Formats: sequence, C-alpha cells, structure tokens
Amino acid sequence: MNFSRQALLGIGMILGGSVMLYAMVQQIGESNQPQPTSAMIEKPTTEQESPQPLTTDIETEKRILAQKQKERAARVAEQERRAQEFLTEQEVAEAEALAKARAESQQYVQNIAATSEKTDDSADATNTQSNVTSKEVQDADKLIKAADDAVNEAKAKAKAKKQAEDDQQQAKAKQEKAAAEKLAESKKEAEAKRQADAQAAAGKKREAAEAAKNEPPKSPSDYQVKKGDGLIKLARQYNIPVEVLAQANNISPSTSLQLGQNITIPSRNQVQRLEREAAAAEKAAEAKRDAQQKLREARQEVKETDAKGSFGVQVALADNQAKADQLATKFKEAGYQVKTSPTSRGVRVIVGPERGKVAALALKDKINSDSNVNTNGAWVLYWR
Repeated sequence: MNFSRQALLGIGMILGGSVMLYAMVQQIGESNQPQPTSAMIEKPTTEQESPQPLTTDIETEKRILAQKQKERAARVAEQERRAQEFLTEQEVAEAEALAKARAESQQYVQNIAATSEKTDDSADATNTQSNVTSKEVQDADKLIKAADDAVNEAKAKAKAKKQAEDDQQQAKAKQEKAAAEKLAESKKEAEAKRQADAQAAAGKKREAAEAAKNEPPKSPSDYQVKKGDGLIKLARQYNIPVEVLAQANNISPSTSLQLGQNITIPSRNQVQRLEREAAAAEKAAEAKRDAQQKLREARQEVKETDAKGSFGVQVALADNQAKADQLATKFKEAGYQVKTSPTSRGVRVIVGPERGKVAALALKDKINSDSNVNTNGAWVLYWR
C-alpha cells in the first residue's frame, strides 16, 4: 500500500506540474501582451492621425524607421526564444515525470503479482487481493491518463496562445508598415509640392527679370539705325508700342528707317505720357467720327417741312476782322465752310450753312468735339 501511495503521489505531482506549466505559460502570454503604448499604436489616436512634422531628409527618416523595426523584431525574437526554451524544459520535465510514474506503476503491479504468487492462504484472500490490485492499477492508469490529458491541454492552450500572439504581432507590424508607407508618401508629396512651388517662383522671377530687361529706359536715349532695323523691331526690342515710338520721333508708324538715322528711344515716363495722349486722341477721334456720322444722318433726314431758310453755327465773335479772318482760316484748314459777318458787337465767325435745324445741331456737336479747332462754345443761329 505504501508503494501505491508513492505512485499516487507521483501522479499528483505530475498533475500539479501540469497546472503550474499552464499557469506559467499563461503568465508568459500576459507578459508578452502589448503595453498601453502598443495599444495606442494598434488604435491610432488623434495625435497619430494628425500630420507628422516633415523633415527635409527623407532618407534619414527611412533609416531611423528601419532601425526601429529591426530592434522591435529582435525583441520579439528574444521573447519567442525564451518561451521556446521554457516549453522545451517543461516538456522534458513532463516526459521524465511520466516515465517515472509509469515505471513506478509497472513496478508496483509486478510486486503485487509476485506477492500474489507467494501467498497461498486461501482462494478468497487471493481473489480479494487480486481485485484490490486490479482496482489500484485502474486508478493509477486513470490518473496517468488524466495527467496526459492535462499536459496535452496545457500544450494546446499554450500553442493557441502563441499563435494568437504571433497573429497580433503580424497585424501590428502590418499596421506600422502601412503607417510608415503613408508617412513616406506624405513626405514625398510635400517634397514634390515644394519643388513645384520653387519652380513656379523661379519662373515668375525669370519673367519679372525678363520684363524689367525689356522695359523702356529710365531716361531718353539716342539710337542709330543699323541694317535690318525698323520701327516694329525697335518697338519690340524696347517693349514700346509702335505708335508711341513713331510719335516720339514725329514720324508715321509706317515710315521706313534709313541706315544711320538717329532715333529717340523715349523713357518710361514719356512712354506713359504718350500712351495717355494717344488714348485721348483716339477717344477724341472716335467722338469726331460719331459726330460726323450723326451729321450725315441728320442731313439725310432733313425734310421740306423743316423750318424755312438755312441755319449756321456761330463758333466765335471776334473783336475785329483780322481776328475773325484768323479763326476762319483755322476752321477752313479743319475742313469746314466758314464765313464772317460784321455786327454791331463784333465780327461773327459762322460755319455752314446747313439746311434744316436738325442738321445744324448735329454740325454744332461735331465742332464742339473736334480737337483740331478746340472750341466748345458753338451755337446754332438762323442764317437766312
């Protein structure tokens, strides 16, 4: 019976070792669980989702990231190695304990069998001893089987735990790789945008420098015409309108330049002034054309039913005949028909006549808008 107790004690030790093995495997699994910082990595926070500061050295960032990944892989490998060593040691201890328990159980059975052969007291005693031996052997087998099941269950749980940890580590590594790729892509896009902005700024700077180079000079300068030069070429060279360059030299825009001819290149201020004058002249010319068109239309609309007689447009009342003749000459040079008429108050200068008052009013508007005669006091009067 003492041997039976030793066998049961050994089996109990096996069971206790199995429980301790499972508890230690569970503790190792918990120690390998990610810390709160790792959890923060698995579930990105607001700070991680916000754009990280970009550095100008992308290669340095890649090397730092690779170094961190290498260190993390080394730590994981070290943990796996320690866990494997522990499992190996536990398996060896379990194998030795099971082998010892089986050996003691077999020895116990053999001893009982030998004792049964030597004992010849009675058939009933023999049968009773055999029944007891058989029951003890069955109990021992059950305990051994239970120990084997407990060990196998602990191994299965440890394996599942390790597999879950491996999957978790792989998922974590995948997330970190995706985050690193996203960060690298963001830095790449930022660098491309920076280069594009720099190129655009450089282009604008070149355009500004080119425009400044082609601007008219700050002060007037003389230029001697060379072979192949013309107003259009020089106007493009100095970024001056052809009309302005021609006006500055009192020539027509269609004038051909002669070899060795001196041309004045106007300054910026002169160009601006000449452009303003040209715009004003163009506006005056347009007003004159409009007045002329209205005059033609008014003359065409004159009817027989209009007021009898002719009408004229008085443009001035001179003090004497000499002044009246001088004004009349100016209007004649501008293309108008002019007559003078002495009165008690002076000599009238009259443009016309026009048939009908409507036409005379249109003629008055034309005279007032004509910059060649430079007057705005014309008014219609009945001629005869």
